[in-house]
Amino acid sequence: MPALDALGGLTRYREEDYLEIAEIQHYIFCPRQWGLIYLEHQWEENLLTVEGTLLHEKAHDPGFKEKRGSRILKRALRVASPHLGVTGMCDVVEFIRDEAGIHIPKYEGTYRVLPVEYKHGRPKEGKEDLFQLTLEAMCLEDMLVTNITEGCLYYGETHHRVTVPLSEETRAEVKKTLQEIRNFRAHRHTPRVKKRRGCKNCSIKNLCLPELSKTRPVHDYLMGRLSE
Repeated sequence: MPALDALGGLTRYREEDYLEIAEIQHYIFCPRQWGLIYLEHQWEENLLTVEGTLLHEKAHDPGFKEKRGSRILKRALRVASPHLGVTGMCDVVEFIRDEAGIHIPKYEGTYRVLPVEYKHGRPKEGKEDLFQLTLEAMCLEDMLVTNITEGCLYYGETHHRVTVPLSEETRAEVKKTLQEIRNFRAHRHTPRVKKRRGCKNCSIKNLCLPELSKTRPVHDYLMGRLSE
């Protein structure tokens, strides 16, 4: 449960109650997928998840820091926000020389902050990637006491980097989604099956059984099989 900060009365979450940043991406894509992974700890790999893991392994080198002209690149940067109650890892964070930016230890000048999230495949129709990137930016803002107005999404299939604005509307949606996730966690309730177009490529479709959504509840199906 969150507690009130003695300074300013802001809500602060205990570390044991933190959500993972990646949870919001899974939840927006499919609430049931989120529940199976994070509440029931069920997971299976397929070609897409393996390729995605390999892509992230290239970005996740915590010892990597490089200066390219006016930019400093840092990979696998661990971030957290006690006020949002989340923690996770940014694939890449770029610090770009900017007079209106912040100071970076061991480097002269000031820099603005640009989070970059790496994704397998191509841009999606939903908001899952945008929400994850926005949440990463919100954590960076809390940690570095700065304002981040945009971020980037890099897609491995298209080899294309997309710059996206991080609007106040999206930030409000992110906070609302975090609360929805906390409500499901509090009740230990996995969302019901809702068959969608993305089901056919989901690595855990055999655990989820989405084809039963238009027939009968999974519990009834399993009990019927047991009684045979």
